Amino acid sequence: MPHGLSKSKFQAGLQCHKLLWWKVREPEAPELVPGLEQQRVFDRGTEVGDRARAEFPGGVLIERGAVPAMIEATRVAVERGATSIYEASFAADGVFVAVDVLQRDGAGWRLIEVKSSTRVKPQHITDAAAQLHVLERSGLDVVGVDVMVLNRECVFPDLGDLFVRRDVTSQVRALAVDVPDQVEAQRLMLEGELPEVEPGAHCSTPYPCPFRGRCWPARPDHHVSSLYRGGALSGKLESGGFETIQEIPEDFALNATQSRQRKAVIESRLICEPGLGRLLAELPGPVGYLDFETVAPPIPRWDGCRPYDPVPVQFVYYERSPGGGSRMSEWLADDAADPRPQLAQELVDACRGAGTVLAWNAGFEMRVIEGLAAAVPALRSELEHLNSRLVDLLPLVRNHVYDPAFNGSFALKSVLPALVPDLSYQALEIRDGQQASGALERLVSAVGMSADERARLRAALQAYCRLDTYGMVRMHDRLLELAT
Repeated sequence: MPHGLSKSKFQAGLQCHKLLWWKVREPEAPELVPGLEQQRVFDRGTEVGDRARAEFPGGVLIERGAVPAMIEATRVAVERGATSIYEASFAADGVFVAVDVLQRDGAGWRLIEVKSSTRVKPQHITDAAAQLHVLERSGLDVVGVDVMVLNRECVFPDLGDLFVRRDVTSQVRALAVDVPDQVEAQRLMLEGELPEVEPGAHCSTPYPCPFRGRCWPARPDHHVSSLYRGGALSGKLESGGFETIQEIPEDFALNATQSRQRKAVIESRLICEPGLGRLLAELPGPVGYLDFETVAPPIPRWDGCRPYDPVPVQFVYYERSPGGGSRMSEWLADDAADPRPQLAQELVDACRGAGTVLAWNAGFEMRVIEGLAAAVPALRSELEHLNSRLVDLLPLVRNHVYDPAFNGSFALKSVLPALVPDLSYQALEIRDGQQASGALERLVSAVGMSADERARLRAALQAYCRLDTYGMVRMHDRLLELAT
């Protein structure tokens, strides 16, 4: 056959034949170049996979290389009595698979698929089903299949229970019977021209398709899909023949925010409801503005942390006094040490005099501060007092203001450019939270960076977090202006 399959390509074919066709026929497509967030997912998977091998000491690693050499090295390892094999490699029916861990189990073998998630997902079962098919077609006696995931109950520094294994043999065998037909269908499809596949839910399930921009037709501005939290309602509107928000009938049942959105779009203007000024005037001063950036490593690194716990490693705080003065405080971790004790002290000192601390989507900040209080008990009372002064700026906007440029979103990156158009992230090296989180993980890993690179990365992170926080200052000013 002209085009071989791998377990990842087989998974792509299950999601969409057109996606698989492009992956195979256009492997150099720009859509397939991983962005920072996708690369972070890959890196996390590699980190977790490497750590999982420690659960099977004494195993044989099949080095990456030419496929025939990997398959031969696996055959040798099996014949020489290896108890565990990492990246055990097999091919059958035109499908190549490298098994995360192959463990000897009595007279047979157990296939173990390692995932960096904290639960077993449907796509993990289909992934393992393809591997089971190939292994058994290669003559291997597979007696069981496990999916190995991270254990959210594991608490650093005791990583003895970092992983949990789920026996999924019955589910995998139930799906494996369909694999030969699915493989044949994918092979036949790949021999032809680009298949016709209508866009739909599969474009984002189980993974976002990188080629979505090629398939989805252009939609007009303010399409009904941009209705705030429209969900099934947007689908109902579209199936009912309504294309844009302007076309939604006045008597159609919408919630208050959606109705405000509809009015703003129809009238092509910003809407500001009464009552905003009173709420803003009730905020005790001095008023501060706070933004955190966090990392959430899959393998916990600091005392009391579990897999994927968000740990703050950066904050920027602005404060303005009634007399018009202002000051800024900031802190950014610079190494792999536990950042929480020093960050907590710096944060308490910075916010001590504020009557109100504004944050965007403040529930996140509150949870971070609660985590800090648990990790730094000496500052618990002061951190709890800080939480009592936090006020969420997001619902103040959502419940009173809508600009057509929001496009149905109340994310800071949607609201800020609409209300304060002279502020922009476009000139920054780091422009969104995902990029920031990935950069912070690199910074605090303290691995493989020169002093110059660390300095450049720190400056980029500081510029990003400062703009997030200063953006709230300017947004507050704009809201006060709208409310008068």
